[in-house]
Amino acid sequence: MSALLAFLHHVAAFALVAGIVVEFVVIRDELNVRNARRLARADMVVGISAGVLLVVGWLRVFYFEKGTAFYFHNTAFIAKMALFVVLALLSLYPTMKFLSWRRGIDPAAVPKIRLVLHLELVGVVLILLCAALMARGIGSSG
Repeated sequence: MSALLAFLHHVAAFALVAGIVVEFVVIRDELNVRNARRLARADMVVGISAGVLLVVGWLRVFYFEKGTAFYFHNTAFIAKMALFVVLALLSLYPTMKFLSWRRGIDPAAVPKIRLVLHLELVGVVLILLCAALMARGIGSSG
């Protein structure tokens, strides 16, 4: 079960990154109804992937891996979780804009959405760094 959850965790992470990249590419194209729908679908992939990452990650922390004492006393893990929360909050802006575009597209929002997508990609890289540090016990207080 541990290996299956690790696999699901990785698949969800790759799907999340793929969704962000698709958003990043599509938002550079002409903003029309078709692309607005593509953005909404890609954003849905990002949201579902983030949810799977969160649920599977917590299952691994509490039941299948090194135990809560290891994770909750590891600064890399805490940083990883803090980054996840920050990215989740950041991603609300594009999500709300994409949903509002069902009523009409707002081209003025595109620069801010692009900025958020850049920040999300940087955040994902930092999360990967934290994960690598954590897996090697770097950041453990005990």
